[in-house]
Amino acid sequence: MNEEQLTQLSNYGTQFVELIKTEGAEFAINLVTAILIFYIGKWIVGLLVRALRKLLEKNNVDATLTSFVSNLVRMALLVFVVIAAITKLGVPSAQFVAVVGAAGLAVGLALQGSLSNFAAGVLIVLFRPYKVGDYVEAAGISGTIEQVQILTTILKTPDNKQIIVPNGQIMDSIITNYSANDMRRVDMTVGVSYDDDLDKVRRTLEELVAAEDRILEDPACTIAVSELGDSSVNFVLRPWVKTADYWGVHFDLTEAIKKRFDQEGISFPFPQQDVHLYQAAAS
Repeated sequence: MNEEQLTQLSNYGTQFVELIKTEGAEFAINLVTAILIFYIGKWIVGLLVRALRKLLEKNNVDATLTSFVSNLVRMALLVFVVIAAITKLGVPSAQFVAVVGAAGLAVGLALQGSLSNFAAGVLIVLFRPYKVGDYVEAAGISGTIEQVQILTTILKTPDNKQIIVPNGQIMDSIITNYSANDMRRVDMTVGVSYDDDLDKVRRTLEELVAAEDRILEDPACTIAVSELGDSSVNFVLRPWVKTADYWGVHFDLTEAIKKRFDQEGISFPFPQQDVHLYQAAAS
């Protein structure tokens, strides 16, 4: 290799190093800027979503709608932040959106279940089969509604477990909303012995109902003999209470019935059988 070729090669190397320095420095600056755009944008999105949530709560918007809209706005704004960050790296936004759209179509076909969950979430917000704070039974799960998100509903069970259920499964099932109405009926069955005075039993139950302040006068409480069982005469006791008082009245009234029946000498029969023994004659 002669001196001229060495000089030319050296010039190429110098140009390549200068190019690396220039382009590398520019790419590094763009990369740092893109990262800053993403994290600062994410922080701003958080502020905006919190402000939106406070605004909706201040205007007494239903908590279910507030949760759903907040999550939807958060996802939409984060998409814009990601597009802005990637555009800063030199990727044209139009081409990026086209690629994202094509990818979204492919992902959408692959994730049809997620799309159905999103559609079910929209239906839940529109038709309101339940709202945040309601105690419901749906998709084989019972619990209090904590959040209605874009794809799922979060419930809390009475023993404080968190259960996340896809919205599609809830809308495809029977929904029992125990909190939808202001009043509920407490259905109780009280069995007494065949030897007990039924009129006395009825008067005792009426006195217990009258002594319980949480039981409503209208509708009136039903006290009636419902069944002549194998070992007991069964009374039905059906007082009406406010929904929030349901379990309190159920537990307290059950305890009061036991204590009062003991005082009045009214017995609680238990299943029993009469066994007859026959002695066979000696052969």
